[in-house]
Amino acid sequence: MKRVIVSIAAAALLANTGLMAESSANVTSNAVKSAKMKAESGKLKVVEEAVSAVLFTQNVLDALDKGDVKRAKSELEKAIGKLEVVLAHKDAPALLPIDSVVTATEYIGDLKSIKETLSAVKKLLAVGKVQEARRLLDTLQSEIDIVTVSLPLISYPQALKLSARYLNEGKVKEAEDVLEMALGTLVRSETIIPLPILKAQSLIEAASKIAKKDKEQALRHLDAARRELKIAEALGYTSDSDTTYKMLDDAIEAVEKEIKGKNRAEKLFEELMQKLKEFKEKALKSVEGKKGS
Repeated sequence: MKRVIVSIAAAALLANTGLMAESSANVTSNAVKSAKMKAESGKLKVVEEAVSAVLFTQNVLDALDKGDVKRAKSELEKAIGKLEVVLAHKDAPALLPIDSVVTATEYIGDLKSIKETLSAVKKLLAVGKVQEARRLLDTLQSEIDIVTVSLPLISYPQALKLSARYLNEGKVKEAEDVLEMALGTLVRSETIIPLPILKAQSLIEAASKIAKKDKEQALRHLDAARRELKIAEALGYTSDSDTTYKMLDDAIEAVEKEIKGKNRAEKLFEELMQKLKEFKEKALKSVEGKKGS
């Protein structure tokens, strides 16, 4: 009986140690999963009236293409009616989301493979093989992309009303041109979240929690964080922060030195995490333009 109790205690101890010594691979994997879920839950909610307005606009153009002006007028009235519902709200946003998609691309290579790919790209460009070079460059991504297409409420309803006026005046070509231009004003916005920087942040946070209990694993986390930051830099993810990759690397080195010594790194961890948090926030890129541009 005594042996059983000892075995249970040993198993519990091993289980607790396993929890404290979570591998760097697990930390980064969980960080990516969490970021994906956060991006999905945080993406803009589609406004159904705006979606319907765009679909009705496309129906109008289809009807006009077939010479069915009567149906075109009917579909146009529906489109205008849908947006009138939105305009009736005093807090209606300037941009109405009609589509929102989250995609994640994780680069699984190392720093060496990035450099080899970039070298291959340069050689391909040197001999004019642009498309082959582009396909290789497309593999050098490690990010979450949140893409949203929105309808501009300030101009789209007016365009629909102008098109309706032209139809009533028998100016079919002018009505078509206005609707084509209206569809061309849909706004595409993209937010890019660099995964290597996000991974580095999670690794440093994990290291700060176990530095006192398991300094060896904490050091492995910090080394993995350094590698992730080097990958982020090699992949071209820049930040508008005053903090540089070199400064982050120096800060990680200072923490490592303290852990190996007196192991009083709490303040250094705090400063490092604050620097990296600000660096990551200013590394998030938002790109906006007309849909299709």
